[in-house]
Amino acid sequence: MTSALTLPNGGQLASSWTDAPPGSQPLPRDLEHLLALRVPGLIATRRHIHSHPELSGAEFETAALIARELSLAGLQPRLLPKGNGVICDINGRPDGPVVALRADIDALPLHDTKDVPYRSTVEGVCHACGHDVHTTIMLGVGMLLAQLADLGELDGRVRLIFQPAEEILPCGSLEVIEADGLDDVVQIFALHCDPNLPVGQIGLRVGPITAAADNVTVRLTGPGGHTARPHLTVDLVDALGRLITEVPALVSRRVPANSGLLLVFGHASAGTRYNVIPSEASASGTLRVMDRDTWEQAPKIVAQVVRDVIAPTGATVDLEYLRGRPPVSNDSRAIQVLTAATTAALGPEGVAETPQSMGGEDFSWYLEYVPGALARLGVGRSGPNVDLHRASFDVDERAIPAGVRVMVQTALRALAAAR
Repeated sequence: MTSALTLPNGGQLASSWTDAPPGSQPLPRDLEHLLALRVPGLIATRRHIHSHPELSGAEFETAALIARELSLAGLQPRLLPKGNGVICDINGRPDGPVVALRADIDALPLHDTKDVPYRSTVEGVCHACGHDVHTTIMLGVGMLLAQLADLGELDGRVRLIFQPAEEILPCGSLEVIEADGLDDVVQIFALHCDPNLPVGQIGLRVGPITAAADNVTVRLTGPGGHTARPHLTVDLVDALGRLITEVPALVSRRVPANSGLLLVFGHASAGTRYNVIPSEASASGTLRVMDRDTWEQAPKIVAQVVRDVIAPTGATVDLEYLRGRPPVSNDSRAIQVLTAATTAALGPEGVAETPQSMGGEDFSWYLEYVPGALARLGVGRSGPNVDLHRASFDVDERAIPAGVRVMVQTALRALAAAR
């Protein structure tokens, strides 16, 4: 694997990138030195993945790269059945517990607008959510923990999960679960990039940290006709307008205000000519909700409101409600592990409180089976347009060694706590 690599300070890594932060505890044995040696290669790997993104479900080259890197570290990765994801166990003490660490590896269908050497080389595909960073961090964790296992100082087994298809439905986490990815696992952890937090901070929260997220598609049909005589047909453009403007507000009135329900249509389509009333129209969007109980009721509520709104127009309604993912709800004991690990890795100032987000994350499906927690990794950069899912999204790469430190400490503390 080769990649253009441009580092700060004339190509040399600043010591602040690799030194343990003030107030932190060095990694055990010689792992601090090993991490410092590995950082340039990890950054190169991140930039290679960033410049060669793959869409959800098609992460074959990314998975192959991951498997090669893990094999070079002396590990034995296995591909998921479709070949677009990787599971790899780092075997320590055979009678010890199993702790899982997850990274998602897919990219988004966006055009990369950044003017950087590692800009995406794939037209219309971009790592605009930081999954390239998640993948790189987990590779770094694997390299360090493999060294610890070789020294006989890993108190159990650490399972690295490189998951495909986080950004689509059906969720890639379900593929991992079906491939026995959670067998024997007692706890599972993950990081997700957060551009609103600076490098060196980890956002933590007990309980819900993301919202539930479902997909809603409504298709309307009618006879079609001439715009001069809408009374002789069904005006689907009018019906579509009512759908888009009235349904979100009415749905929110059917649930408690503190449930945080948000229905937003991101796509709408009707017609091809200014003087023709179309026979087909459609709108699709997402329903997000913070409350688990309301999420359970949402499909029935949406179906009833859509039909009530469209009925007076005479249009025929076909509603597709695709269940996505429940909220990620962090286990309190897992957050205790992450808090201790973050303090050890980054110092006391590394721990930050974080609010519940309206974003969805399919890490939630793992937590339906085993306890665990998702944390937010500070990757903040100065300047505008730093939000996730933007074509201009980029990260401060000092977050990579910070993330490696946190996840290594997390794995070691989770194994110790589960003994």
